[in-house]
Amino acid sequence: MTGMEKGPGPDAVFAAKLAEGVFEIQKCGSCGTHVFHPRVICPACGSADLEWVTPSGKATIYARTVVRRKPERGGDYNVVLVDLEEGVRMMSRVDGIAHDEIAAGLRVIASIGEGADGQSAVVFRPEGGAG
Repeated sequence: MTGMEKGPGPDAVFAAKLAEGVFEIQKCGSCGTHVFHPRVICPACGSADLEWVTPSGKATIYARTVVRRKPERGGDYNVVLVDLEEGVRMMSRVDGIAHDEIAAGLRVIASIGEGADGQSAVVFRPEGGAG
């Protein structure tokens, strides 16, 4: 042991938190920038002073697409880009609403659901409890 061993990388930390039912993103302690996708240094200022914080979960749809599949192959699903209130953009899906009702500008709220791979994932629902 050299004392230089590192713990799990930020992607592994993010995934472990999701598996525990916790959605967190990083925030730079030096410049205050929120960061997503998990990183080891802040993309805004280069600092390694990144801490995990709980975002509000409130977001706005930036863009969406619907992937069309035959029912026997799992059926259609949506893919969205959402802008969190904290200023980061992430890719996800919206549950609880018809695909054709999802549009840019729709207000959504984050929750933890199941991803395509069976692992925990951040998913969104329309704000206000629709769906």
